[in-house]
Amino acid sequence: MYLLGEQPAYADALINRLQTIPAQLLGRLSPCGPVLEFAAVDDLGAVLPGDQLFVLDSGLLHGCIEDRPLFYLHEGDLVGLRQDTSLPRCRLCTDSPLTLTPYLRSEVFQHIYADPERSELFLQYLAGQTALLSDAVARLKQPEFRSTNGFQRVARGDVLIHQGDEADHVFVIIEGHAEAFVNGHKVGDVPKDEIFGAMAVFTGEKRNASVIASEPSTVMLIPKDQFLSLTQSNPKIARSLIEGMARRIDLLNKQVTQLSASISRSETH
Repeated sequence: MYLLGEQPAYADALINRLQTIPAQLLGRLSPCGPVLEFAAVDDLGAVLPGDQLFVLDSGLLHGCIEDRPLFYLHEGDLVGLRQDTSLPRCRLCTDSPLTLTPYLRSEVFQHIYADPERSELFLQYLAGQTALLSDAVARLKQPEFRSTNGFQRVARGDVLIHQGDEADHVFVIIEGHAEAFVNGHKVGDVPKDEIFGAMAVFTGEKRNASVIASEPSTVMLIPKDQFLSLTQSNPKIARSLIEGMARRIDLLNKQVTQLSASISRSETH
């Protein structure tokens, strides 16, 4: 997916990252039929089988929202994933020939869910596409009505998450690095491409740590409702994500315990 018009700098790294994911998701999976060929088509979604997903082999597809072209898909992109219900309907169209390789939807999801790494990659892909589309939709609105969803450029020292706050977003660092703190003490790092802030969104509890940018960074913000919608429609991906978070939380707890013991020893000397 590429956004039309002037390409926002914050989107470049994410777009490049997303373009590599479909091939990883479908590796060693066989197509379910011959390549489909289309000439000009006004609404591709209306003519594609609902039980299949497709890889765009050649050609360009324009994505239109409210009849306004906002982005295009090109070679290697996935076509046919269900659109987030909280977003306006997107119409895919083209005025030039294109070819699509079909995969059976059930086989694709079974293939993805069979491997935890593919499951997490798929969630990253869905979250990234949702964020890009949300940002494109926001361009349709007047500035005073635009939300803070999408992307933010932050400076070193900016606080991304405040310990004790309500959880209304999930975050991904597109470029840069951040650090996690509990009660003012560093307990871990948040590297690029890692989804963070999701546990509090799942549990409904307040943030249990602060996250602060350790260098200038670009951060993708996914609203709570959109993220929950993604995971509820893909429960096996949610399970994989939760298992990964549980491992990181276990490590975090061990680090906090070691830190507390270290502080106690220093106070007794």
